[in-house]
Amino acid sequence: MPGRITKAVFPIAGLGTRFLPATKSIPKEIMTLVDRPLIQYAIDEARAEGITEYIFVTSR
Repeated sequence: MPGRITKAVFPIAGLGTRFLPATKSIPKEIMTLVDRPLIQYAIDEARAEGITEYIFVTSR
């Protein structure tokens, strides 16, 4: 399909202050929700839609 989007940008920068005190010891994007890290849910959704390249914008 022409013009198909194949890249996704994930802005995961920041200190996660809204998740304090949980984010004092672990970055918010790898905090576990049920059985997987939070970022894994976003990656799985993108993959299901045909995304093949991932860009993660971090603050470090």
